[in-house]
Amino acid sequence: MTLSKFGKKFTRKAGITQLMDDLGSAMAGGDMLMLGGGNPAHIPEVQQRFRKRMEQILAEPDGFETLIGNYDGSRGNEAFIEALATLLQDAFGWDVTPKNIALTNGAQSGLCFLFNLFAGEMPDGSKKKVLFPLTPEYIGYADAGLTDDFFAARRPSIELLGDRLFKYHVNFDELEVGEDIGALCVSRPTNPTGNVLTDAEILHLDAIAEDRGIPLIIDGAYGTPFPNIIFEDARPFWSPNTILTMSLSKFGLPNLRTGIVIAPEQIASAIGEINGVLSLAPGGVGPKLAMDMVRSGEIMTISKEIIQPFYKQKAFQTLELFEQHLGDVPCRIHKPEGALFLWLWFRELPCTAAKLYERLKARNTLVVPGSFFFPGLENEYWQHKHECIRVTYAQNEQTVARGVETICDEVKRLYG
Repeated sequence: MTLSKFGKKFTRKAGITQLMDDLGSAMAGGDMLMLGGGNPAHIPEVQQRFRKRMEQILAEPDGFETLIGNYDGSRGNEAFIEALATLLQDAFGWDVTPKNIALTNGAQSGLCFLFNLFAGEMPDGSKKKVLFPLTPEYIGYADAGLTDDFFAARRPSIELLGDRLFKYHVNFDELEVGEDIGALCVSRPTNPTGNVLTDAEILHLDAIAEDRGIPLIIDGAYGTPFPNIIFEDARPFWSPNTILTMSLSKFGLPNLRTGIVIAPEQIASAIGEINGVLSLAPGGVGPKLAMDMVRSGEIMTISKEIIQPFYKQKAFQTLELFEQHLGDVPCRIHKPEGALFLWLWFRELPCTAAKLYERLKARNTLVVPGSFFFPGLENEYWQHKHECIRVTYAQNEQTVARGVETICDEVKRLYG
């Protein structure tokens, strides 16, 4: 068979598919220490709430039949969307109505739609790109464009901190946004590093985007107002020039694929149209399970009082484990500010991070090599890209502890 350009693009090896294949294999059983994937932790207090809600639905007359047997509209469950709009209005004073919201089958689908709405080949024959003002960025972005040469990116400035830590910042002095840029995009907190862009950085980016007449897309899959896996002070942000994407995955429903897009009415409507063409409608089980939590505002309370403290404790516990076992290895760790990961930078690593990944995999420990996390810089040599790995701390304590010990032992062998 001869594949089209589309077929060839989406069947070639991608970092995100390798990550998910490794995740699936590890979750299927065996002794693999899964410190690579982005699967959220199973938090008992959260899962109990969803179990109770599911039991309530099953006990309702026609509850089960309606849950599995009826399509929602192409923009998603209307009652959930109305409840979310009311929550955002009441909690933050945002000028958001149901017409500003559309659901998708996972936030990744929504971001793929958004990227291709604003970049690629334009009606006049010109080409535009999505610009990441700060790299590293999420592995799943890299292959989301329908055309090649789809992304651009800028290197960060790096602030060295005490206790082995460092932090990335947007380098505004070198942030050029040319006519070939169709949108800016950042994740907050950033996957893979756990970096949280400051309120000032977000406001500055929004002003730049508005001045250029392009949107600022904020991927809030881990951020505010839920699941709020942020350990720093960070104000929820939305403006008429901003497109905010959120998700129910890291709130505890990753397998139900519920993404949320909050955007100008025209863009939210466009997402609904794309849903209709590609999948008829987004799935409705996630919105149904979370509906009452959104209506009551409990979704933000659970995020602040249960989910955020849970991950913060795990983040700093894992950081302490690395500090105990690294010894004199020349390693710095990005300051943990949110999300589910630690980002390790091994300066002058004797092999590439991809080779380190293979060596660790041979020892039944999975991480993700850092070179996958630089979309837009694929053709630019930067040694830093090959000196970093991402490690998740979302697994149980025993798995994380064993994985940390293996990672530290292996890099000591390399440097030794």
